[in-house]
Order: sequence, then structure tokens, then C-alpha cells
Amino acid sequence: MNPPVTAAARPAPRLGVDFHTFGGIYQGSRSHLIGLYREAIIQAPDIEFFFFLADPPSLRTAHPEFSSPNVRLIVMPDRPGIWRLSWQLAAMQRRHRLDLLHVQFRLPLLPAGPCMCTLHDVLFETHPQFFGRSFARIARVSARRAVRLSAVTLTVSEYSRRQIAAHYGIEPERVILTPNAVDRTRFHPAPGGEELLRRWGLHPGGYLCMLGRLEPRKNHVSLVRAYARLGADAPPLIIIGQRDFAHAAIFATIQRLQLTDRIRIIEDVDDEALPALLRHARLMAYPSHAEGFGMPVLEALASGVPVITSNTTSLPEVAGPAAWLTSPTDVEQLAGCLRAALSESDDAREARIERGLQQAALFNWREAAGNLLAAVRRATRDR
Repeated sequence: MNPPVTAAARPAPRLGVDFHTFGGIYQGSRSHLIGLYREAIIQAPDIEFFFFLADPPSLRTAHPEFSSPNVRLIVMPDRPGIWRLSWQLAAMQRRHRLDLLHVQFRLPLLPAGPCMCTLHDVLFETHPQFFGRSFARIARVSARRAVRLSAVTLTVSEYSRRQIAAHYGIEPERVILTPNAVDRTRFHPAPGGEELLRRWGLHPGGYLCMLGRLEPRKNHVSLVRAYARLGADAPPLIIIGQRDFAHAAIFATIQRLQLTDRIRIIEDVDDEALPALLRHARLMAYPSHAEGFGMPVLEALASGVPVITSNTTSLPEVAGPAAWLTSPTDVEQLAGCLRAALSESDDAREARIERGLQQAALFNWREAAGNLLAAVRRATRDR
């Protein structure tokens, strides 16, 4: 008679990850996966990781952790989302005999096995005015399905966890928290990268910045209007972000207020230049209407840059006591925060920067990866 299979004799869990966002635009969901799994790979040599993306060599070059013995990088050609969700991911599940597949936002239409889904937010439920009707309708159905069918549901903030629980009728404890953090080798207050500023004619401490995709929810228009109230001696404003949708109002407002010589929109910032642009800013303004987390706030705080952000959704949770908080709909209040930040004494500024560094230190990938891996082990224990 064969001896029973013990827990120690079980094969290593096989965890697949849809990593297609690595080849996309710089955004929070991309940063989240990179930071989370760089740490998870190190913490879990007993788990076999399968990452599906179009360009594995670029990932290995950028992040050597993905060359670890317990990692396999699988080519998954870029395809439209409907193709990826209808066929590609399920095919990867079957081919690689995955115990669990980790996706973001939406499950495959016909999954070939158990899935784990990260819902970064449900803002299409709480703030539908910032989304197209068709997108919001599809997102609601997809999120409800993901919560119902996923072996594990994850999210990135307490705010998002509460909203997921409230809208989909589950206990908050069933939603696993894997908060965002930052890569401290990239986002830090130490000197470096000054030469990268020259391509845009900038110098350290000589500009204000905002980081965020060009779309209405990020609230660039209010920032432009508030900036216009500062006067001609204010440092230039640099907006870092790629065009998404309904972005024409941003450019039109800059033109109407005759600020084209003082506000610059930079859309071609790569992963090397972004930390330098952020680190050397006088301050970072992020008056977004709504966020599931708000990565730019944390990245700026970790870079030693004072932050102005909104008093809504997850942003006070991320900013803590370090930032100026303002209503995203009150342009005069936002302008007042800008004036206060620019007139702050050196001692007060240094104290604020120190509070920001302390706040940023509360978020770390090690803890987030630990929560992820505990959920993976529970979900695959009885496979």
C-alpha cells in the first residue's frame, strides 16, 4: 500500500499572473504588480510563479528578481482585452496546469481553474460621473462576477475594501488588503537625476508638478484654474501624464487662461526620468476627485516632496498628516493650499517633508506580499 501524501510531499503551488500591463502606460496597476511580485518572489521560494506578458526580456532586465529559479516568464502576445479574457488567459491556465491565476479587475470569461482578482477600486459605483455609461455598466457586472467567483478577492486600500464590501454584500474581512508601496531605490529624497531635467529645461526646486493620466477624474482643470490665481511669479507647473479620454478640456483651459508659457504637459516620461522629475519638484499637487489608492501621493511623499491632495475617498488614508488636504471642487481652497505651500518657511517645509517620509514608510511591499502569499497558500492548500 502506498503511504498517504503528506502536506510536505505536496507539489509546489503553481501561481499564474496576468502581467500584460508591464508593456502598457505607466499607471498604478502596473506599479502594483511589479512591486508586489518583486517581493513575493523573494518571500516564497516554495511557490512556482508564471508571469504572462509580451516582452519577458525587458522585465528581466528591469527587475532581476524575475530571473529567480522559481519564476517562469511566458510570452503572451499583446491582444485586445476581449481576446485576452476570452481565450488567452484560460489557455495559459490549462497549458501550465495552474493552481491559481491572478488577474486584475476582470476574470476570464471561461476560466480553466480557480482565480484570484484584485479590484483596485469600485469608483464606477461610487463616482459614475467620471466614466462612460457603457464602461461603468460592464465594470459593475465584471466586478460583481469577480467577487462572486474568485477564490480570493484583493484590494489596495481600506477605503476600497469598505466600498467593495458595501456594494457587493460581503464581509470586509473577505477582501484581502495588499496596499501599494513604492520602490525606495527609485523614489527617495537623495540627489540624483538632475541631468535628466535638462531635456525639459528644468532645474531642481524650480517647478511644481502633477502626475496623472489626462482624464476628468484626475481634475487637472481645477488645478490649472487654481494655478492661474497664483500670479506670474509662481514657478512653472509641469503636468506629467499620457492622454486618456476627454482630455481636450485640459488643453483648452490652459489656452483660455493664457498659461501656455507657464504650464507644460509632458507625455513622454519613461521609468528612469519619472522619479527624477518628481524628486526635484518644489511640490506635487494631486487634487483628484476620487481614487482607490493614489500612488502619486505616496511616491511624492517618499521622494521628500510636499504634497497637496484631495480630502476624498482613499487619499487622506494614503497622505495621512503629511499633506495639505483640499476639496477637489473648491478652486479657491486649492489655490490657497498652493500659496501656503509656496510661502512655507524652510523649517516648516523640512518638518513637513519629514512627516511625509514617515507616512510613506508605513506602506511597504513586504507586508503586502505577505498578505498575498498567505491568501495564495490558503486557496491552494486543499487543491
